[in-house]
Amino acid sequence: MQYSLLALDLDGTLTNSQKEVTPRSRAAIDAALDLGVCVTLASGRPVLGMEALARSLGLFGRNAYILAYNGAQLISCESGKVVWERTVGLDAIATVFRYAKEKGLASLSYDKVGVITEMPTDPYVYKEAFNNDIPIRGVDTLLLEVATPQPKVMIVGEPSLLIPARKELQLLLGDRADASFSEPYFMEITAKGVQKAASLDVLLSILGKDRSTLMVVGDGLNDVPMLSIAGLAVAMENSSPEVKAHAHVVTASNDEEGVALAIEEHILGRG
Repeated sequence: MQYSLLALDLDGTLTNSQKEVTPRSRAAIDAALDLGVCVTLASGRPVLGMEALARSLGLFGRNAYILAYNGAQLISCESGKVVWERTVGLDAIATVFRYAKEKGLASLSYDKVGVITEMPTDPYVYKEAFNNDIPIRGVDTLLLEVATPQPKVMIVGEPSLLIPARKELQLLLGDRADASFSEPYFMEITAKGVQKAASLDVLLSILGKDRSTLMVVGDGLNDVPMLSIAGLAVAMENSSPEVKAHAHVVTASNDEEGVALAIEEHILGRG
């Protein structure tokens, strides 16, 4: 079997427009697991927004991993333990929250159950909560709610405001953290060097595999680094031209069983 590690992005890839995984995709993933393929859900989502989906796919107790926070945390579904993690320090988080407040932008973090923010009615905060199917809790002072270093915090808002904000914020953060986009309206602040690709390289090392065994399916700009290291890089039809340019093949869209088709053809040999 050529591809023994399968990394799947979630939003716009594994999940359709209703944020659902179709029965056909579930069956394809289950069949891949039965063949001994290690399945990894790779997303910018927090763990809170991935656990229920991983459980519904039957990944816990099996040869599978959750790669959360755009690669800042890697969790074994077999053991339930964090096997690798990189966090943003409290000083950098304070810089992010202060900058957002000065610019009138919404910043957010996560508690044990959902999103926490000083701007709970912001439409992009709502979008982040909807994407993860988690609640929003409004707080008076976000920094007082964040007592420990975090895998990721976010600033969200109109792309026209966030694009120049990222350049300014990165200058303020220096080497303490990276500011990048998962979507034009989602700016994610993670530890320096955190990417899905870097975490996948860690996982390949843990599993004793090389990049040629890795199949990646994704659709977003934050998927480009992991597409670039894959033995087989599969872009969704709903991807931008820039993302497709980094893929070996393009499958159908997330509303047309694209993930199922890719697994069936390239892992299950049904193409």
